[in-house]
Amino acid sequence: MANYLELVSQELQQLEETKTFKYEVPLEGPQDGVVRVNGKKVVMLASNNYVGLSNHPAVRRAAIKGIKEYGYGVASVRFICGTQDIHFDLEKKISKFLGTEDTILFSSCWAANEAFFASLTNEKLGYETYKDVIYSDRLNHASIIDGQRLCKAETTDKKIYKHNDVDDLIRQLEEDKNTDYRLRIIATDGVFSMEGDLAHLDKLVDIAKNYNAILFVDDSHAVGVCGKRGRGTPEAKGVHGKIDVLTGTLGKAIGGAAGGYISGKKELISYMRQKARTYIFSNSLPAPIVYGATAAFDLLMKDKSIVTRLHKNTAYFRKEIVKLGFTILEGDHPIVPIMLGEAAVAQDMSKELLKAGVYIKGLWFPVVPKGEARLRAQISAALRTKDIDRALEAFEKVGKRMKVI
Repeated sequence: MANYLELVSQELQQLEETKTFKYEVPLEGPQDGVVRVNGKKVVMLASNNYVGLSNHPAVRRAAIKGIKEYGYGVASVRFICGTQDIHFDLEKKISKFLGTEDTILFSSCWAANEAFFASLTNEKLGYETYKDVIYSDRLNHASIIDGQRLCKAETTDKKIYKHNDVDDLIRQLEEDKNTDYRLRIIATDGVFSMEGDLAHLDKLVDIAKNYNAILFVDDSHAVGVCGKRGRGTPEAKGVHGKIDVLTGTLGKAIGGAAGGYISGKKELISYMRQKARTYIFSNSLPAPIVYGATAAFDLLMKDKSIVTRLHKNTAYFRKEIVKLGFTILEGDHPIVPIMLGEAAVAQDMSKELLKAGVYIKGLWFPVVPKGEARLRAQISAALRTKDIDRALEAFEKVGKRMKVI
């Protein structure tokens, strides 16, 4: 029998040699537009804290109030004794924000995505024999992929269509038009986290309707971010309230702590409360997170300037980084991929930028395709113009020294 420590040590050495090793750089304080690392203040360009609410005074006060009024934890799953009235209140608020009928909370969006696919496809739903099919975008998030892995192979066909290619999706749907599938599911991210591009939800809504398919959208990188009011990719694409199933996270723009959800028709949500294993067998969200997320949604609904500031910061950074000579993937999302090509360059530049006062992470294979290594800048409403300018100065200095520009 092999010694497992020897095996993992060999794997770690290979990860180090091939520049796929992931280093963790700890923050010495709260997440914000400017953070402290190694005793020095640096500009944060690697966080999902898109609208600057993770350290917002109102969100912090709400979390403290949650502990004072409801305690630290629930010590139970929802259906036993882990449901507090605040859980239902937050679910209603999310539904109102997204324009859906009902919502169910999970410990994370990962748990929500696993729950949706497994709970729907692995149950007979009145059929003794059946076959379902899932059409999934090639660049969908790992949580969608893992959720589909839980679907039984004998009852679920899994097909991949080219990234954001509605023509390829239609081609596959046409090929399967006469196949007697019980359920057809089209699955996509709202915003693709490595590219920063938006799914064509305006087209996908019509496609799903034409082929009697369920349209599933993970909008984790869009809720609180995209659209004039921050209501996500559906708002940005003009189909707010028209998506069959929306999942998302409370761990990015919505306060940045933890938690996820499935939002959609009342019947679907009621079904998930009975069948979703990651809901039934996991502790419900603690009061500080529920209160903090609720405060975050309240801020977004009351103050439109938060999202406006994010969009202005994003446009400014995108314009100026290109002026410096860097190549980026075009778009208008605060995820700004700065293309470098080689893994070693991305890794080294990330380290040099940290020394120069900018916290940003490199991405390389297998996270992105070979030859497409990049730095992923993530802009926040918490950044002031002078913070962005400081980051740009560092990019120019390091970029020229490394002969990237």
